[in-house]
Order: sequence, then structure tokens, then C-alpha cells
Amino acid sequence: MVREFELPDVGEGVAEGELITWLVEEGDPVTEDQPVAEVETDKALVEVPAPVDGTVRELHVEAGEVVPVGTVIISFDVAGETDEAVDAGTDSEGERTGEPADRVESGESGVEGDASAGSSGATGADTEAAAPPDDRIFAPPRVRRMAREQGIDLSHVPGSGPGGRITAADVRAANDGESGEQRDRSRPQTGGQPADETESGLEDSSGAPEAAGEAPKPGTEAGTTASSSRRTEPPAQVESADRDGTLAAPATRRIADEEGVDIDAVPAVEKRDGGAFVTPEAVREYAEAQRQAQEADREALEAGEQVGAKGTEFAEGERERREPFRGVRKTIADAMVESKYSAPHVTHHDEVDVTELVAAREELESHAEDRGIRLTYMPFIMKAVVAALKEYPEMNAVIDEEAEEIVYRDYYNIGVATATDVGLMVPVVEDADHKGLLQLSSEMNEVVQKARDRTISPGELRGSTFTITNVGGIGGEYATPIINYPEAGILAIGEIKRKPRVVTDGNGAESIEPRSVMTLSLSFDHRLIDGAVGARFMNTVMEYLENPSLLLLD
Repeated sequence: MVREFELPDVGEGVAEGELITWLVEEGDPVTEDQPVAEVETDKALVEVPAPVDGTVRELHVEAGEVVPVGTVIISFDVAGETDEAVDAGTDSEGERTGEPADRVESGESGVEGDASAGSSGATGADTEAAAPPDDRIFAPPRVRRMAREQGIDLSHVPGSGPGGRITAADVRAANDGESGEQRDRSRPQTGGQPADETESGLEDSSGAPEAAGEAPKPGTEAGTTASSSRRTEPPAQVESADRDGTLAAPATRRIADEEGVDIDAVPAVEKRDGGAFVTPEAVREYAEAQRQAQEADREALEAGEQVGAKGTEFAEGERERREPFRGVRKTIADAMVESKYSAPHVTHHDEVDVTELVAAREELESHAEDRGIRLTYMPFIMKAVVAALKEYPEMNAVIDEEAEEIVYRDYYNIGVATATDVGLMVPVVEDADHKGLLQLSSEMNEVVQKARDRTISPGELRGSTFTITNVGGIGGEYATPIINYPEAGILAIGEIKRKPRVVTDGNGAESIEPRSVMTLSLSFDHRLIDGAVGARFMNTVMEYLENPSLLLLD
């Protein structure tokens, strides 16, 4: 029985999502709730789980496509009837490879040929029980694209980002550190694959070894250097193209035949059973790259341009580069435009002496570390903001434009603007008024880290009533932050610097002393907040930050 699965509504009000990457391939066994795809929607990257136990029958959309909610993205052969369907469809494949039908079935499942998946030649029943791999690569799309362009295998790149996430700097370091000798060793040996490498059921296209010094096939790594730099590069590879043999599922070979692609020329994205393994996505991407390269070459030749220039960012003579404006960046842009065009912004700036706050944090920092919590200034600022919001409830309100009403809220959910490698996100700490410093710090650290790791759920990015953004973290002092619409205000925190200040002692004597000073920038919706109210709100926040002991009263 075939079960079609539609893209679910992964967040309230979400109408579409971009399928970033497939975590399974056609023929893979899956279990219920096993992640099968990563979908980017609104400001979150979410994993889509399988709804049934079964086998992946067909992937209906390509990675990178934007699809509406409700679109069929994948179909499964449900458990119990998969064996009959696969047996019927693999008889001819088994005859072609000379392998028993059960081994062909095992190979189509796409299970990795490591110890956890059983020995080579394991049956489909054995491999279905294997758990999904834990060595998934965490890297944003732009880093994956960079790796593809430079021919870097991300599975061998250590990540220096949060949670082991691979950054652009990691890819550049890997590219600089890879010697020619390492590249030579990564190439497959001539003479074909040993017979036991095909026992997993993956077809091996190895044949007679090529003669030494034979020219590369058209469209391969060496042969494509004559193509224009406007092409789309093939996927990241662990084995160079133009191999003597290739491991691939029968379904992948059918795709290669349909696309008119030599499968031995397709860059492999991974190794299985000691050989280069090619996926359906790699075949399709390679075929598309060849089509684009041929078209680019034709256009270049017609225009009298020199064909063969290749660069990392821009080709020689090129002055512009285009990429799709969508995903998180598009969502952020839409939100910014809506905020600026809907709410007339006013920004109030001030400075506050936080010498006592610095001392209080230093005193409490070691106690927080003993409990495994990293204590920053943000929890103190959150408590000061909540105290000021209670005194000026209009700063915690929102305008319901359809009903033409002002909605005052008796709950305090603080958004923390967070810079990530895909843009600005605002994870939310709910009910901040009911939590102490350590709990605020722990929860804030958790959601901020999840936002940077792209593991945060859509629900954790919604529901804030007021937002704080730290511009001082990158050296800024003042800012004019854009309101996280439809909220009424946002507070930007500047860098704490030592500055000379006039200090008055208890006897009225004045002196100039170095003090720790923080800058604050408050933007608010002038439709709802008058300038005087905004200034008084800021004064209240400053009072709590100057005297952090007052926070103990709340």
C-alpha cells in the first residue's frame, strides 16, 4: 500500500516552506517519527518526521524547492506490503547485477555499509531495524554551497560553531589545509572494485581499468574546466569523477539513464562499503549543472567571450552575482518593512551608570557557574524591563488594527534578538516576571543556542510582548532598532565602557571617577506611546540597572 505524505503545517499561519535537504533516499527504510526532511519556514528550520513505518517509495520535490503546505512531498510503501512490492520490482535488477533479489533490496534501502547496519550482504529485514545515522552534518545552506564549490566533503570538516555547527571559516580552513597528496589519496584505485564491495546490493559499474594518461570524459572534473563560471557546481564530493566504478541503487541508475548522464562522471557525495556512492540528488544536480554549463558556454561563445575563467566568488570580469531572495532573509525583510510602514518609530537614547550592576554580576557569576549556568547581564536587564513594563503597561500593549482596540497584556514574554548565520531571530522567554535571575539566564541561554543551531521550534519564536537586542556584543553603542512588530517597543543595549563621571559623595562633595557606563536606545510605536512615556519608561529601567539590589524586591 502506498502512503502519500503532504507537507504539514509546521507553524501557525505558515503557508509554505523551503525543503532544505532530504535526510532519506528512495528505497530507504524508515520508522514512524524518524526525520525524513529539513524544511525552512518562517524563521525556523524544522525536521519533518515520517508518519509510518515503511520504505521510501518516491521523493516528489527537489531540495531547494519552495512548496505550499498540503503538497505531497514524499510517498511510502507501508510496512507489511513493502517486501512484495520491492521483490516484484527488483527481479530484473537482481538478474542484471548477478546478485540475489534480497541483496538488491538491501542495497536500494540506502543503509550505510558500516557495522551498525550489519555486514555487507545483510538482508532488507536486518537493515530496516538500523537506527537513523547520528553523524548528520549541521551546516547552513550557504556553507554547504561553498563546500560544493570548493569540492570539500563536510563529513570530514570539524565544526567550530555552536553545537559543532560548520561555519564558512571551517570550510575555508579545510580547503587551505588539504594538500595535493591528500587529494590524490582520495581518488579511487584503478582496476575496478573488489567483488565483495557489491554485496550490499548496490550496483558497481566497475569495468576494465582505464589506460594510464587517458583523457577525462567530457563533463568530468578535468573536462569541465572549459565551462563558464556562471554554472552551478556539482555537489560536494568524496571521490573524484571519472571513476572506474560507482556504487548506486538501481533507481539511481535509471535516473542517470533518463538524464543521459554517465554515472561514473557524477561526483560522489559519500562512501559506502569502501566505494564511491552516488545518490539520486547528485545525479539530478550534476545533470542540471551540465545543462547550465553548456548553455553558459554557448552564450559566452556567441558573445565572443573567453570560455574557461573560473573564480571563487566572482569570475574575472564579473561585477555582479545573484542569489534567490527567499527563506529566512526574505521573512526578516518582510517583517522589517511591515514594522517601519505600520508603526511610526521614535528612538530615545540615554546612558546609565552600571558600576554597581557590574559588581553584582561578578559576585554572582561564580555561584551561577557552580550550577552550570553562564550568567550574563541580560537577565538583570530583563528583570529591569519587566519592572518598568508593569509601571507603564502601554509599553507592553499592542494595537489590534482590525478591531481598532488597544490590547493590554498582563503577561511578560521577553524576546531576545539573536544574530544567527542565516539572519536575525527572536527567541522568546515566556513569563519572565515569574522567574529569578538564574532561571531567566538558563532559559535564555537555551533558546538562544537553539536559534543559532537552527533547532528552535516555531512556537519558541512567537508570543513576545517586548524585545531586547544587544548591539554592544559587536562593539556598538547607540542604535535605532526596528520594533518587533506588532510590539510597542524594543530596547537596544550598547557596550559597557569605562568613562569619566562626576560622582557626589554623601557629604555633597564631587569628584571625577572612572565608571562603567552602558548606552540604551529605546524605539517605540509613536501611535501608542507618547515621547514623555517613553522617556519615563527608560528612566525606570535605568533606575533598576543603577541599583540592582532593587531587583530583589520583584
